[in-house]
Amino acid sequence: MTGPDKNTKFPLANYDRLCFLKNIIKNPNISVGDYTYYDDFENVENFEKNVKYHFDFVGDKLIIGKFCMIASDVTFIMNGANHLTDAMSTYPFAIFGNGWEHAMERKSYPQKGNINIGNDVWIGYNATIMAGVTIGDGAIIATNATVVKDVEPYSIVGGNPAKEIKKRFSKEVIARLLELKWWDWSIEKITANVGNLTNNEIGKLQ
Repeated sequence: MTGPDKNTKFPLANYDRLCFLKNIIKNPNISVGDYTYYDDFENVENFEKNVKYHFDFVGDKLIIGKFCMIASDVTFIMNGANHLTDAMSTYPFAIFGNGWEHAMERKSYPQKGNINIGNDVWIGYNATIMAGVTIGDGAIIATNATVVKDVEPYSIVGGNPAKEIKKRFSKEVIARLLELKWWDWSIEKITANVGNLTNNEIGKLQ
């Protein structure tokens, strides 16, 4: 046995509220790794609806690694939501035309970059991830958290704005896990180690 088929849409028999996310994504500016799943209370097609202000002409990307777990109503706020913040007004005059169309000449709206989600990241119900944020491998984002800055690997964050609650492991164990990168192993090796991946004895990973 080598685990579920990574190319199946719904890996749980007779259950269509949890999907392997890469198999439902249509937007070319969203990239998702193998075995990352999305669980929705209503319809898994809601995922792309929850990637907000993701306009083609902006060109920013949502990049999600392998083996992530994303709960219902998680929202990603992309750069299309940005307004001027260092001007007299934040109002987007130019989009309305009728004499306002030149308001943004020689100016540009703020760009904070892509959203990058690492591997083995758990994002809890109703969390919000803002543009430009990088979430490190193995991190946990608590329910209702609003993440406005980068999250270190194997840390747990929560709140609004999200702050670190604690690290999941010691510095030594985190360094070893980041070195092992188990999510890049062959599926045969991962399958052989699933019992070890679900305990806390890192020395047994092989």
